[in-house]
Amino acid sequence: MIAVNGKTKVFAVLGDPIEHSLSPAMYNAAFKALGMDCIYIALKVGKNQLAEAVQGLKALGIQGGNVTMPLKKEIIPYLDELTKEAQLIGAVNTFYWKEGRLWGDNTDGLGFYLALQEREPNLVKTEGILLLGAGSAARAVAVALALAGKKNFTIVNRNSENAKDLAVLLESLGANARVTNWEDERLKEIFAENVLLINATPLGMFPQEKESLPVEEKWFSKGQIVVDLIYQPRETVFLQKAKARGCHTYNGLPMLLAQGMLAFEKWSGRKAPKEVMSNELERWA
Repeated sequence: MIAVNGKTKVFAVLGDPIEHSLSPAMYNAAFKALGMDCIYIALKVGKNQLAEAVQGLKALGIQGGNVTMPLKKEIIPYLDELTKEAQLIGAVNTFYWKEGRLWGDNTDGLGFYLALQEREPNLVKTEGILLLGAGSAARAVAVALALAGKKNFTIVNRNSENAKDLAVLLESLGANARVTNWEDERLKEIFAENVLLINATPLGMFPQEKESLPVEEKWFSKGQIVVDLIYQPRETVFLQKAKARGCHTYNGLPMLLAQGMLAFEKWSGRKAPKEVMSNELERWA
């Protein structure tokens, strides 16, 4: 039990639903390990309460924290400043104070890149990225990869407008991006042409684990790097198919940890205790 007193600094995550959030467990374990007089709480905030909630953060002296669905885009007008990453992605997952101004940042993309690079040292040389999805998570991952120098992207998405918007963004960062959809007869060939395959859609997430992307096992090739941003369940049907074909497969837990560490360091000013935070995620996820 965390001992709270009049000097305890408060951090929070905002979203709705919020009951499932792993952030309080992860961050409170980090505070305890570092001996910090801080507490991290989950606050249920809907879109129609957001303006008042941000004013409340400022009035109550909340020191920083995180933002989850459905507020990652909606919170932007209520912040004072945005980092370059948050501007490019068009979504925020972290907020913190700097020189009296409330800043918004997005650590999802960099968290993804750092976590994957740690597991795949040759990622620096990898070209040919297939991105399934074009929402906020996909944008975060794509921006991070483009900023890291990746040049060739293929985006598969049901909504062509979202995919085209993401392609334009990637091209503005010096990358080449082509757009297609799930009706494309060349999907098998498109899968084979790419080295890094990323599912950035919610298909296959608990409690609808049996819902899966319309992907056939034979589309995967041995040695491909296949990532599913989902971490509940640990191994989606998408990853099971890739694993059966000899691919290097990863779920979303490493990214969750890495983005969480980056956020912690932003708003606490302390180096994140990686092992403690990782153990807590493994315990609850």
